[in-house]
Amino acid sequence: MPRKTRLKITPSSGNVFRDLGFSREEAEHLVIRSDLMIAVQKEIEHRALKQAGAAKLLGVTQPRVSDLLRGRIDLFSTDALIDMLARLGIRVRVSVSRSKVA
Repeated sequence: MPRKTRLKITPSSGNVFRDLGFSREEAEHLVIRSDLMIAVQKEIEHRALKQAGAAKLLGVTQPRVSDLLRGRIDLFSTDALIDMLARLGIRVRVSVSRSKVA
């Protein structure tokens, strides 16, 4: 009879990047960048754009679009992602709220 293994379950902080060990500040930046990146990815998918067409529309190279679609968050700044969304005709607004943990 196989032995039962006890799993250690740690509750999420609500921020996957914080859970992965990033500092509170860096985790907040990564959440914002990932949200922006996902918005760009979804719009490219919604418009059924090929990488070359997306690159032309976004004013970047096709390899840059490839990096974007592969989720290479480390290669994109918040500003670059906001610029891409603007070129797609999408307005970005920021919402600020107090965190539950100070």
